[in-house]
Amino acid sequence: MRLHPTVPAPERIGFLLLPRFAMVAFFSAIEPLRIANRISEERLFRWDVISRDGRPVEASNGMALTADCAMEAAPAAPSLAVCASFDPEAAIDPALIAWLRERAAAGCVLGGMDTGCYALAEAGLLDDRTVTLHWECLPAFRERFPRVDAVESIYEVTPEGFSCAGGSAAIDMSLDLIRRRHGRDLAERVRDQLVHDQGRRPASRQRDPAGPPDPLLQRAIALMEANLESPLGIAELAAELDLTWRRLDRLFARHLGISPQRAYLDRRLDHAQRLLSETRHSVMDIALACGFASASSFTRAFRRRCGAPPSEWRRRR
Repeated sequence: MRLHPTVPAPERIGFLLLPRFAMVAFFSAIEPLRIANRISEERLFRWDVISRDGRPVEASNGMALTADCAMEAAPAAPSLAVCASFDPEAAIDPALIAWLRERAAAGCVLGGMDTGCYALAEAGLLDDRTVTLHWECLPAFRERFPRVDAVESIYEVTPEGFSCAGGSAAIDMSLDLIRRRHGRDLAERVRDQLVHDQGRRPASRQRDPAGPPDPLLQRAIALMEANLESPLGIAELAAELDLTWRRLDRLFARHLGISPQRAYLDRRLDHAQRLLSETRHSVMDIALACGFASASSFTRAFRRRCGAPPSEWRRRR
């Protein structure tokens, strides 16, 4: 998961399974790596399944998975994924927090799958960083950890860490890892073996943004999407919908758990990521196309969201 590996193949990745972890997300992360090993006919990746005490861990579906080792005996690895699902806070205690901080201090790149970011945020390892987790938990997570930039994307990978929304999003994140390490051809061959579609970009949203449950919210989002280059003020947006500013704010808070300003900025930055990935337009042109008055204001917003300035983010891809 680390952007720049410091060890040769096989690349070692640790998976810490917390009680009631999401088994579908865990296997979705592992299977692409296993298939990459098989297709390449060499061990490109290896992984360690870690539990708190070395004993089997029960997943959210009631099945138990055998662990390779306990936390205290876990071998050093460049990357470690914390796997969780329902009620992640129940598994967090001082011993877990101390262990995660020790790993981070040793240079291990930490990530979360499904709701695994709860443990990392509780350990103070995600402040001022961009992460994602399952959409159902985003509103509560944002309220609990206001210093973390939690977004509704499929997965996020930065030099500081990685995260994915769980479920099939873990396939996309592992395919991205294979592509970055060993090339697009191998990643495509693995994808074909998985009978997976063309793959989603990191900025892809977990749910269809065109179909929120409230018709008024649908209209609000449609207006935002139609005015990315010249964004409407929130007061203008409310007036177009014949709402007061406060009613508009409550509408977004109730259905999306964020403010209208935040939702609007998310859509502008989503559009910027698509343009950076799919076109050769300059950063300044993209900034203007996404409603930013200057390259510097665009760069600040983009860095907060993606962990890197636009030009560097583009080069990595």
